[in-house]
Amino acid sequence: MIIYKSEAEIELMREAGGILAEALARLQSMARPGTTLLELDREADRFIRERGCIPGFVGYQGYRNAICTSVNDQVVHGIPTNRKLREGDLLSLDAGLIHRGFWADAGLTVGVGKISAEALRLMDVTRESLDVGIHQALAGNRIGDISAAVQEHVERAGFSVVRQFVGHGIGRDMHEDPQVPNFGIAGRGPLLKPGMVLAIEPMVNAGGPDVALLGDGWTVVTADHSLSAYFEHSVAITTDGPEILTASTKALRARP
Repeated sequence: MIIYKSEAEIELMREAGGILAEALARLQSMARPGTTLLELDREADRFIRERGCIPGFVGYQGYRNAICTSVNDQVVHGIPTNRKLREGDLLSLDAGLIHRGFWADAGLTVGVGKISAEALRLMDVTRESLDVGIHQALAGNRIGDISAAVQEHVERAGFSVVRQFVGHGIGRDMHEDPQVPNFGIAGRGPLLKPGMVLAIEPMVNAGGPDVALLGDGWTVVTADHSLSAYFEHSVAITTDGPEILTASTKALRARP
């Protein structure tokens, strides 16, 4: 069941998204050679709590950390460890928080120091695919319009989208209906209406789309060990177009 949000509820999600955007910007600035993944996790936890929010990932389905840190061939859900970042790493950061009962969920990929041309292009295409997906998040469109736009942009660049993990609705729960795949057919799926809030999150592999789950029960890696990148925003569907709730402390409106 899709849960539509009131303007007052979207305002709370706007506030949550602004705080999360600040947290991710802080983590991005720390992502340098020699920094450990646990250092990033501890900073995220501190930052979120100091702003009166709850690091929502902690305890979620048994997860113990405030963020997910996925490096190189790790797609999503990487667990922070004492692993030190190295020059050339591709680091994906996924974070979520709860503010006055409402979730914000967002993430990004950052290059550590000087990265390869392939890694830079993968990162750029993934970020662009999120942008083109958001531009389809218009009242009157369907979920498939978002999905098809992401898939087309990614595959035109010679990369592949992950099928096993998808975006989702978000609100009082992190995962709500509807699912938002990064692949599909335009014109199909649930109708987009004002009051819907979606977490749109392309996961893009430099190689094939297949992934595997590591023995820790969380970390997802590319089956062919190719690089992977990921970007995510929480986006509100409004009568004036899609509104990115997690872009900055001042919410941005994406114009098609």
